[in-house]
Amino acid sequence: MHAQSGAAPWVDSPLLRVRGLTARYVCADQTEPALAEVDFDIARGEIVGILGESGSGKSTLALSILGLLPTNARIEGSILFQNQAHKPEDLLRLDEPQWREIRGAEISMIFQEPRLSLSPVMRVGEQIAEVMRAHGDGTPKKQDVEAILRRVRLADSGRVSSAYPYQLSGGELHRIAIAQALACGPDLVIADEPTRSLDVTVQGEILNVLREVNRESGSALIFITHNPALLVGFADRVMVMYAGRIVEEGPVAQVFRRPLHPYTKALLQLVPQRSEPSDPVQQRLPVISGSLSDSDRPAGGCAFEPRCPARTNFCRSELPSTIKLEGGRRVSCLNYGN
Repeated sequence: MHAQSGAAPWVDSPLLRVRGLTARYVCADQTEPALAEVDFDIARGEIVGILGESGSGKSTLALSILGLLPTNARIEGSILFQNQAHKPEDLLRLDEPQWREIRGAEISMIFQEPRLSLSPVMRVGEQIAEVMRAHGDGTPKKQDVEAILRRVRLADSGRVSSAYPYQLSGGELHRIAIAQALACGPDLVIADEPTRSLDVTVQGEILNVLREVNRESGSALIFITHNPALLVGFADRVMVMYAGRIVEEGPVAQVFRRPLHPYTKALLQLVPQRSEPSDPVQQRLPVISGSLSDSDRPAGGCAFEPRCPARTNFCRSELPSTIKLEGGRRVSCLNYGN
């Protein structure tokens, strides 16, 4: 599902509906919530990019959806998930046995570093079979495992299946992580910066695999990244996060062509342009001034105000509300578009 025209597809029958999601970590240096009143919907088959700097709340959001927040986290709101029986249930109300039935089977995750999620002493095929066995009716056959590997474009599936992780390349390991996440046919896959440690060529290959699998399986995909360039031509929609809030949302092409929030504009200016000089001595790297820290945030006002080139006096004392615009766009800014 990659339609960009007409009614927004996620409005009619969302697979995931998040409302008022707020998360806090109970510790001495945590004064602001990691997530604050987060609202969004995701449709079946949709690819949604979550864009923002480190510390913006992207990973906390992912762990909230998977029920994997640490014990010192306090969470409020609701995460309604339409399970495979088409019965919406609030994920925040599940106990651990119920979570074990959902994780991997209906909602799965592709982690940033596959070596950390793969056992070094088990063959790759055995690890994928273990995932399938945990949520299936019996023991998966060798050909079933190899079929999953071919699905993520690992043509030499027999060799890969019998190999240990250390015997494979970085690109192969990332495809195996994708295969694990897809092994049980989940409705929703969350990818947390899955291409961060890869070179540009391999990044493109992994994005192509994710796009093809999304089209073939119909699974919705949440793709978390700090790099706007990875979402161009890949994601249907983007949600830009800052300080635990969604500050802008809309179809990727529209948001990137005409960003409304000053933070979105600043992120897009960080993407290197092909016309820039190739000599690193001549090339000045763009930055967003200031930092994303609790100490810099004004009490009661917009968290981006200290770093914002378009700020006004009201921004320091007034929290911006969410403004809904045409075409499925929304923005939280007192001075948006300037």
